[in-house]
Amino acid sequence: MPGKAARVPAFLKSVVIEAPIEAVFAFHERPGALRLLSPAFPPVRVIRKTGGLEPGSRVELRIGPFHWDALHTAYEKNCFFDDRQIRGPFTEWTHRHEFEALGHATRLTDRIQYQLPGGTWTNRLFAWAVQLALHQMFHHRHQVTKRYFGEAPADPAPPQAS
Repeated sequence: MPGKAARVPAFLKSVVIEAPIEAVFAFHERPGALRLLSPAFPPVRVIRKTGGLEPGSRVELRIGPFHWDALHTAYEKNCFFDDRQIRGPFTEWTHRHEFEALGHATRLTDRIQYQLPGGTWTNRLFAWAVQLALHQMFHHRHQVTKRYFGEAPADPAPPQAS
């Protein structure tokens, strides 16, 4: 479409959690889950929150220097929930959190579509940095979730020489 900035390729990251889908979904619904899942850097501060994960719920955050307002737009218990940035550093941001039962385990998938301000050039120039930051953030979130359910981190530090 002429004049419209090109969309950066979507970000996708999945992990298998050794816990039933109902438990993994409930973990994400619990009060304080966002705080627990947020890495230390950049610092995330919840300014205001209304509702849970159901459509119409909102969360207002301060993430480092950025103000971020998100609106939950879709929800199906034990299946998925979506949030969309309505104010923040991106021109567009939609995040779907998907949950898939794998017997006694759960596949958790984060699927994000986003667009940086500034059009095609900015998106091409900074896409690598956004992808790297998202990879680090969701690696952290998935490791926190695995630890919550009693799993050791997937990438433990190598043993130290004595």
